[in-house]
Amino acid sequence: MSEINASQLLSQLQAAARAAQGGVGVQESAAPQQVDFSQLLKNAIDHVNESQQEAGALKKAFELGERNVDIAQVMVASQKAGVEFQLMLNVRNQLISAYKDIMNMQI
Repeated sequence: MSEINASQLLSQLQAAARAAQGGVGVQESAAPQQVDFSQLLKNAIDHVNESQQEAGALKKAFELGERNVDIAQVMVASQKAGVEFQLMLNVRNQLISAYKDIMNMQI
């Protein structure tokens, strides 16, 4: 099974959405509360990455014996980063599943 490029997947999903709308492009002035899904996904991935970086920095600080870092902080940050990563992994799996379902639809 080959790897799926996330940006290629997103562009294909956007093309499928435009095709479903009858080929009409997304109107920028349609609704001010309209959310860009790709930006929302990127922000979530960035947040998970920051959380993992923070947990790594706390682990390193604890290993180096810094006095202002205790084991509870390290464990909470590590568990938080792990849970966020698992959530992001599940979201990715659901997106891939939805993409495959869309690609297998007959027109």
